[in-house]
Amino acid sequence: MTNQIHISVRTLVEYVFKSGSIDSRFRSQKSLAEGTRVHQKIQQTYQDGDQKEVYLRIEIPYEDLTYIIDGRCDGLLDQDGKTVIDEIKSFSEPLNQIDEEGYPVHWAQAQMYAYIYAKEQQLQEIEVQLTYVHKETNEIRRNKKTFTFTELETQIFDILKAYVPYARLQIEHQAQRTVSCKELQFPFPKYREGQRKLAGAVYKTIADEKNLYAKAPTGIGKTISTLFPAVKAMGEGLLTKVFYLTAKTITRTTAEEAFDRMRSSGLNFKAVTITAKEKVCFKDETICQKEHCQFADGYYDRINGAILDILTNEAAMTREVIETYAMKHKVCSFEFSIDLAYAADAVICDYNYIFDPRVSLKRLLEEQKRATVLLVDEAHNLVDRGREMFSASLEKATFLQLKKEYKTDSKQIYEAASRLNSWFITLKKQADENEFVIDALDDVLIERLVQFTETAEQVLKTGSTPGLLESYFVAQNFLKIAELLDDHYVIYAEKTRNDVTLKLFCLDPSKLLAKMGKGYRAKVFFSATLSPLNYYQDILGGDPDDYLLSIPTPFSKEQTDIFIKPLSTRYRDRERTKNEIVSMVHTVIQNRKGNFLLFFPSYSYLHMVYEEFQSSDLKNIKTLVQTTNMAEDDREAFLHAFQPNQDEPLIGFAVLGGIFSEGVDLIGERLNGVIVIGVGLPQLCFERNLIKDHFNNDGKNGYDYSYIYPGINKVLQAGGRLIRSESDHGTIVLVDDRFLTAKYQNLLPLEWLDYTII
Repeated sequence: MTNQIHISVRTLVEYVFKSGSIDSRFRSQKSLAEGTRVHQKIQQTYQDGDQKEVYLRIEIPYEDLTYIIDGRCDGLLDQDGKTVIDEIKSFSEPLNQIDEEGYPVHWAQAQMYAYIYAKEQQLQEIEVQLTYVHKETNEIRRNKKTFTFTELETQIFDILKAYVPYARLQIEHQAQRTVSCKELQFPFPKYREGQRKLAGAVYKTIADEKNLYAKAPTGIGKTISTLFPAVKAMGEGLLTKVFYLTAKTITRTTAEEAFDRMRSSGLNFKAVTITAKEKVCFKDETICQKEHCQFADGYYDRINGAILDILTNEAAMTREVIETYAMKHKVCSFEFSIDLAYAADAVICDYNYIFDPRVSLKRLLEEQKRATVLLVDEAHNLVDRGREMFSASLEKATFLQLKKEYKTDSKQIYEAASRLNSWFITLKKQADENEFVIDALDDVLIERLVQFTETAEQVLKTGSTPGLLESYFVAQNFLKIAELLDDHYVIYAEKTRNDVTLKLFCLDPSKLLAKMGKGYRAKVFFSATLSPLNYYQDILGGDPDDYLLSIPTPFSKEQTDIFIKPLSTRYRDRERTKNEIVSMVHTVIQNRKGNFLLFFPSYSYLHMVYEEFQSSDLKNIKTLVQTTNMAEDDREAFLHAFQPNQDEPLIGFAVLGGIFSEGVDLIGERLNGVIVIGVGLPQLCFERNLIKDHFNNDGKNGYDYSYIYPGINKVLQAGGRLIRSESDHGTIVLVDDRFLTAKYQNLLPLEWLDYTII
């Protein structure tokens, strides 16, 4: 076992100096860019001879371990012949509300830098300064103390003593993990066709520190084909952490099962699953303040014990396991999972924990990133999710409601909300159109939003209503997205009867996805429908030298009968052709029998055809209908109805791009056919046309980027529900005359081109 552990100054002191309560929702909104700006402004005031961002490193033997501790101190100053370590901290709350002596964690961080420098320079004493800065007013408060070398050394060894149990646990585990990763064999009797090729490409991508865009067909086992090579790369010392990113619960479960299978083959590996706060909160209302939640109050007093307990006893830290330990130690289960993410070997979570600038795991330091791989499952979903993460909107109604609620309760909130409501009234009067583009963001709006958030922060400290808390988050999000505005954005407003919405809309997420993914050793984007590959490479922020991989289906074309029904499903023709669709479905069901999924581009179209179907003379056919906002139990009941070898046919009416068109496995005779109505085009709308115009102006085919490529992806996903294994057989019917055009023929899988026109 190696006796060295490498840790940053900040990580070390933050582990040891934890106290008080958490307000994580406030904490997650703070901008790193804003803090960096404050640091740079202070550093610009340094005198000649002063140094900034000074890298410091030391090796300290303690008990049976050697600690390699490093970091960058904000300032190394020369004041009247004395050396001063300067540690800068920015705050949004008034400085008079900060502890007069400063916070212990900040002193500890600065003292650690002071000790490293004093030992290096053989100084007997050194001054340490905490510089607190208000982000908005730039008000400064400095606290300065002089420490002897002996005092600093005593403090540092006290910190190491507190850290030893965790350090020993981690270093012992890492040694066992490395051996198990090296010895691990592929956890199945053999590779499926295409599986070895994908696994090899993932390993090479990690080894070469590249990015990979992989189109890998459904059914080959993409999850194990990406996780297994990542685990082997960890055994070779190329990685220390794996992030498995996905947007759906079912694919997170698949990743958990893949780790379980590898553990059953001898892997010693700790993985944590992060579940959304709203789903795991123990309280009826998610308000992370000590007055409202006993799991937040004193969180940092109990969290280290909880972390040591779960890491000692568990390898698979799933939602259920985390909740059990969180309840045992009386800590917030969501914040617990976030803290565990920094300790675990692998993290299974949503895209936003890496790519969303407002909620990403910001404590993952650059040196850790350089030894981390991102495995992005169902990567086609990241396009619209990226647009969503990088966009923000405000509604006039939000501030009108606050104005009413706080008229008598808080003069400050009332006035701040009134000013914003008045701004929106002026905006609403500016244009005759219901939707209109705005050339630039009004500085007056930004100023009023800043005033509102500062006022809201003060009021929220004394108590809050859900409306004020949510409005505060919305305003904060808007301000942070406003910092990102460039030519990849458009600003537009939308008027309704009594309201108006202002939106900062990200047209092209590629630049920001690339920025948020910067610094990681490798990124692997994979999906069964990552087609055309060049489009996804472009829109997901790829580079020209990225690796591209397209793996053909391992299934024979004889497993699927493909039919094309050349009807028009265009909006203007739907009423006219609905009878032909019902008749065609009836014929297919009579000839093919079994269970079918029938996909539509919209709920309105689904209901139109379903009503016609119900009124027709069709007997002994059971139907199910997807509804908007289906509860979990209803979803499970819908899928459970698809049982093999039933006496009567079953048709599930569903929506393209919905919950039943992706990530659903109805293996064998549970699903016998898929019928896709239309080419999946998103509904014509103002936003989609803005996207189209943006890419047209960028020299690309805007209609393809905005409509055709997202549409065909939904078709391919729906069709992919059918053949999930080598023993599956079934029928796919594509209903639209456009499927016979060259444009769409070039976008269909090769195995779908051996079709019959009906």
